[in-house]
Amino acid sequence: MKFFVDTADVAAIAELNDLGMVDGVTTNPSIIMKSGRDILEVTKEICDLVDGPVSAEVVATEADDMIAEGRKLAQIAENICIKVPLTWDGLKACKVLSDEGNKLNVTLCFSANQALLAAKAGATYISPFIGRLDDINIDGMDLIADIRTIYDNYGFETQILAASVRTVNHMKDAALIGADVATAPPAVIKSMANHVLTDKGLEAFMADWAKTGQKIL
Repeated sequence: MKFFVDTADVAAIAELNDLGMVDGVTTNPSIIMKSGRDILEVTKEICDLVDGPVSAEVVATEADDMIAEGRKLAQIAENICIKVPLTWDGLKACKVLSDEGNKLNVTLCFSANQALLAAKAGATYISPFIGRLDDINIDGMDLIADIRTIYDNYGFETQILAASVRTVNHMKDAALIGADVATAPPAVIKSMANHVLTDKGLEAFMADWAKTGQKIL
């Protein structure tokens, strides 16, 4: 499963990228707002830093305006992936922009029917929002599984990008089901390395090592 980092924090992206943990980056207007920086400037910096796709989201709601904004965003760098919402206008924009050779990330997906439409409209990625479904007592992983089945049934090439990931269990479950990609905040990705038994075992090893009185360096 590929890891996308869901942030506009360039330093955090760089740290994970140096470890080979970054296959791409996702941003949105809320994330850009938190960074306090100009959308075009920070997006260009991220594109220069990573080799994989960088999702940059349109802010218009009408198809023609989405298309115009998407074309503008695509000029930032070759690895830009234009992000559009899963609305009827978003699907229209997806079709036009994908036919022009752009990568498209169709976001805010909450149903398998929406995912099916996005695939037929030429989406490169579909972004089902796991955490937000969990918030309303619907298991977001059921949606990932449904989309995986539908896409496999018909050979759709659209990649499933598990989004709104909030926990390490979300990452594990998405990988088990077969999501192509998961996008998560840096803190969630780093937390995947944590385990209480690892900490306990290391503490015991270090205590035993101290008793030997030896040094490696």
